[in-house]
Amino acid sequence: MKQVFNRRWPMALAAQALGSIALAAGMAGALPAQAQSPWPDKPIKLVVPYPPGGNADNTARLLATQLGSRLGQQVIVDNRPGGSGTIGAAAVAKAAPDGYTLLLDATAFTVNPSLFAKLPYQPAKDFAPISLINQVPLLLVVPASSALHTVADLSRAAQAAPGKLSYASAGNGGAQHLAAELYKQGAKLEMTHIPYRGGAPALTDLIGGQVDVMFSATTASGPFVKGGKLRALAITSAQRSDGWEQLPTMAESGLAGFEVNEWNGLFAPAGTPQPVLQRLEAETRAIVASPEMQKRFAELGVQGVGSSAQAFSSFVQAETAKWAGVIRASGIRMD
Repeated sequence: MKQVFNRRWPMALAAQALGSIALAAGMAGALPAQAQSPWPDKPIKLVVPYPPGGNADNTARLLATQLGSRLGQQVIVDNRPGGSGTIGAAAVAKAAPDGYTLLLDATAFTVNPSLFAKLPYQPAKDFAPISLINQVPLLLVVPASSALHTVADLSRAAQAAPGKLSYASAGNGGAQHLAAELYKQGAKLEMTHIPYRGGAPALTDLIGGQVDVMFSATTASGPFVKGGKLRALAITSAQRSDGWEQLPTMAESGLAGFEVNEWNGLFAPAGTPQPVLQRLEAETRAIVASPEMQKRFAELGVQGVGSSAQAFSSFVQAETAKWAGVIRASGIRMD
């Protein structure tokens, strides 16, 4: 039989081949996206912008253990202290928003925007709040030998001799310093600030009577109160606190609306995928609510919260506004 040669056949076959190649290439291009492992498929870094040993570090290590177990990946705590928490926060702000770098920050997160003239990040834009993990109220404490027994006693003494009474803190711009400024502004008092390089030496001098008064977290000053070396006049939580039921709040002592808590919360870089944020929120809240974590928090003297992301975002905004007013009125600056 005679073969008929059609000159169009090679072109048709070529077109068909090219089409097959394009289809194969398209399928190959789609495969990586379809084959990507679900988050997380590698270890997660949890940045703590403070030194080891403090409440933030303790909270981070408890959370990391539980979160790693639930996610099936190791969560590594990375301490990056310095700059009142700004160095570690800046590192997370610049990290890829992929769920593999998180930030566990504290009270300074809402204070630093007003304390520093310029920050290397924008707190309201560069971070996605995930959950408020815990809070720690402060005690207003005086030496056990002090003649002051109530907040009213302290206010009268300060009004009678403006600037004579001294108050200690762990350093300029910290929660202890700002709590005292909030008290001074609310009661219209003048007292002299004595900043120390850390809470431990401040408490030592307070016990020894070198300073008159101090606001200090229950976790730090509580043992000295219960040991008889300090006297607590009030607690700074909104309501009376577990373990301190006999101690009045600052609000009950005449400072309406007074509430100060040191706190720890979890953040991710802004732009982190919503499913990742939702998973982190759900797991964190479950961890905080677990009997095991509640027991550990109770042993540490902190109050577990485990808020929603929305509630934490509102909390951060309110705290930032509150401390902005206090810092503006007091004129505190860090640079």
